[in-house]
Amino acid sequence: MRIIRFKLATITLLSLTATLASEDARSGAAPRQVTPNAADHGFASVYGNLPADQMEFLSTADRIKSAAASGAPTLVWEALEHGERVECLDCISAVAPLLYDSNAKTREIAAWWLRRRIFGVFGSGEVYQQTIQTLASDADPVRRSYAAYALGEFFAAPGIAACAQAVVNDGDGRVRAAAASALGRLNDDGAGALGAALRDSDTRVKLAALASAARINTFSTPSAVAALTMDTDAAVRRRAVEVLDALRAKDAVAAVAAAAQNDGDATVRAAACHALGDFGDPSAIPVVQALATSDADTFVRDQAQIALRKL
Repeated sequence: MRIIRFKLATITLLSLTATLASEDARSGAAPRQVTPNAADHGFASVYGNLPADQMEFLSTADRIKSAAASGAPTLVWEALEHGERVECLDCISAVAPLLYDSNAKTREIAAWWLRRRIFGVFGSGEVYQQTIQTLASDADPVRRSYAAYALGEFFAAPGIAACAQAVVNDGDGRVRAAAASALGRLNDDGAGALGAALRDSDTRVKLAALASAARINTFSTPSAVAALTMDTDAAVRRRAVEVLDALRAKDAVAAVAAAAQNDGDATVRAAACHALGDFGDPSAIPVVQALATSDADTFVRDQAQIALRKL
């Protein structure tokens, strides 16, 4: 019986598919334009009284190259966003230098556009491989840092090893920070490189690594984050507590409770109270109760009161 039912279902599906194909062939109609041209009567129904020069359009290859050559940020953003599906090999060489533009958003959208190309970017000797080489060996640390950010935006696996190498070996903190940030975009800890970044002497690197630790699925060493609750920089301590909170790292209750009680920065103590409430560990109740009544900062006391309701 099961075999018969399967055969009947298969015959029905094939019949339906053939019918639909036949109807499409008979119609011979061209695909309907989603956005009418200005000359169409349907233009007003989409754009109303909007002037024609403000309507949505698709970029041409010439427009992309012209915008890239101009370097004007808003013109570049518009041309590349509207040219997402434009396949233009000549445009690649025009857009690739924008990966090293001084404007961060321009760099980001250039990588966004390039990673969507079917040809001309990921082959041997092409843009992606050139970017890896720039990160590895360019004499300018700014260009190396921009290359690291670009690898993060390309979302391709070879960038993981390249960025991990930069985190561990590059002598410039800007580059190590960019590489640590890129690992977060690539959703990978770089085979332990992110843990090394958390132990870096440069505050920028530690903050970038903390941001990545909070976003990747593979991060499994919250103890390295907990150690930063005693960092000399208050911004690092606060961010470490926030990341432990986001990770729901209940093993870090003792470290966070110590920060809540002893940290000299009120924003760190407040973040620690919030985290203790989210952890839901009853052992933190005495600490939070004391802070709710005796901390010198009003905001910390308020956060402690909120945390008590969760505990």
